[in-house]
Amino acid sequence: MANLFISPGKIVTGSGSLGELSKYVDGFGKKALIVCDQITEKLGKVKVITDVLDHKKVSFAIYDDFLGEPTNVMIENALSIYKKEGCDFLIGIGGGSALDIMKAVAAMDANPGKISDYMGKEITGIKAKMIAIPTTAGTGSEATQFTIISDVETGVKMLLKGAQLMPDVAIIDPELTITLPPKMTASTGLDALTHAVEAYTSKKAQPLTDTLAISAIKRIFNYLPLAYRDGGNEVARRQMSIAALEAGMAFNNSSVTLVHGMSRPIGALFHVPHGISNAMLLTVCLEYAKEGAKSRFADMARAIGAAKEPDSESKAADSFMAEIRKICDICQIPSLEGYGIPKDEFFAQIDKMAEDAMISGSPSNTRRELDAGVLKELYRKLYK
Repeated sequence: MANLFISPGKIVTGSGSLGELSKYVDGFGKKALIVCDQITEKLGKVKVITDVLDHKKVSFAIYDDFLGEPTNVMIENALSIYKKEGCDFLIGIGGGSALDIMKAVAAMDANPGKISDYMGKEITGIKAKMIAIPTTAGTGSEATQFTIISDVETGVKMLLKGAQLMPDVAIIDPELTITLPPKMTASTGLDALTHAVEAYTSKKAQPLTDTLAISAIKRIFNYLPLAYRDGGNEVARRQMSIAALEAGMAFNNSSVTLVHGMSRPIGALFHVPHGISNAMLLTVCLEYAKEGAKSRFADMARAIGAAKEPDSESKAADSFMAEIRKICDICQIPSLEGYGIPKDEFFAQIDKMAEDAMISGSPSNTRRELDAGVLKELYRKLYK
């Protein structure tokens, strides 16, 4: 069976690699739209980019008027600036939101209508070159063909896909993650862990994604607690940046499963950050998925040293779940109730969340049969 594997055109890694940007912008265009969050801008990280563009005599405009996770309104606003300013390529620097907005602008510059028109369709026709520069270690958006955008009218968190959404250049500079506060370190780090675990346990897993996923899982269990407790630990930051990249490339080619499918509706309806909603779901969803993929859960347990070779698959799989609970506890992941979501409001949305999750297609990649009824029960169990 043939397996397709796609990744960014160029990947640049290592401390200080942002300083190498000048080597990769030649021929990209005459004017860039820089998509960045305001915190990244205030920290002076965007100036590194604008200095390079000035030196290259390449014009630029900036879109930084957004807060939180991307919505269709943000995309419309960014696209308006892109067209009004006569931009012809894009640079995204920041967390997953900045990179997802960048990709969505490229998609809608090339295609008519509204972004919601493209949910469930392959996005094509993209003309703009894209450079992705993550400042977090988690979303993996720098290495995926996906963008996730919330529709403010329907309350649906849309997963949009197309091989042409893959950035042309990804610059992974761990120095950019040093200033991440502990909560963001935990949220993005557990997002990367979710990507890796789901990539490895997906029905669409393949040898290359397996290799990357296992490597990412090992790095995250070793280094996320260190990065969470000591943000200035350069080794931990470097290892987490590589882990996030590996996990991104893995799930980009094998797909996510149940956790992401159930997480997106929680994020859209209750405004829970993506990494946190994933982490909230990890134990409940993986306990369900484990029964259909015990050998894979056992593999992950042995890879991180939580189980020994003589251990049975069931024992090893249970050991991996114990480590999942432990790392979530270390990162102080709140419950839904602890996050402040009222039980009656959550239960009132369960039918819609289950339906939206199933429509996304992600749960169907799980190696265990499920339907909307199963998802409803898992949502109820999650609140308990």
